[in-house]
Amino acid sequence: MYSNLFKQIIEPQNLFLAWDRFKRGKRGKIDVLRFEQGLEVNIFKLHRELKNKTYKHSGYTDFYISDPKQRHIHKASVRDRVLHHAIFQVLNWVFNPTFIPHSFSCRLGKGTHKGVTSVEKMLRQESKNYTRTCYTLKCDIKKFFDSIDHQILIQILEKKIQDPELIWLLREIIESYPPKSGVYERERERERE
Repeated sequence: MYSNLFKQIIEPQNLFLAWDRFKRGKRGKIDVLRFEQGLEVNIFKLHRELKNKTYKHSGYTDFYISDPKQRHIHKASVRDRVLHHAIFQVLNWVFNPTFIPHSFSCRLGKGTHKGVTSVEKMLRQESKNYTRTCYTLKCDIKKFFDSIDHQILIQILEKKIQDPELIWLLREIIESYPPKSGVYERERERERE
């Protein structure tokens, strides 16, 4: 069980480090530039809101991308994404050891290239160096993140984290996600038409 993680997350030093990691590759984006113009004011305001428990997660900007299939993306504000990075910096060390070794997405020291290498090794082993036929299953769960039950997710987090302040913050972020706002209900209605 982990406790006192909230204080580590909201420390200004952690928030500034989160900003440094967040801004990589995004410096030309207008919303990022605006946040950076008042960086110290923005970071210390975020710190005070978190410390005083007055923080509220902002809404999301939604748009579509094709990579190659069309996906509906919901993007949080810069302020909220900086906080997400700050949380990751602390919670990654709590949860990363619990993941299976062959989970490569969004993990430090893993990634797409190592995932491909791992799959190649497994295929070579299973096919006896490509002398036998073997099969793989590639699948995608449609609207996976949209279908996650928020209460179950929070219960899972509570089993690992014994920090009421951090649970408050995680609940604020999790429950800010659009399914509760009716965005997906309208989207599903359009898909049915």
